[in-house]
Amino acid sequence: MKKWIALLTIIPAIGSLTVINRIEPYVLGLPFIVFWSALWLVLTSVCLYICNAIYDKQEENQ
Repeated sequence: MKKWIALLTIIPAIGSLTVINRIEPYVLGLPFIVFWSALWLVLTSVCLYICNAIYDKQEENQ
């Protein structure tokens, strides 16, 4: 389980640090760079919530 927690905390860091230099393609009416940043903001919250749920479940079993 600790591997999953580590993986879920590393993925958002890698995804949010990816450099994208595109303005022209629009996604949901936003320039791609703004969409990418907003997407990773949401995905980071989701990944951390999952990590917290896994961690709490582990503590409960001990």
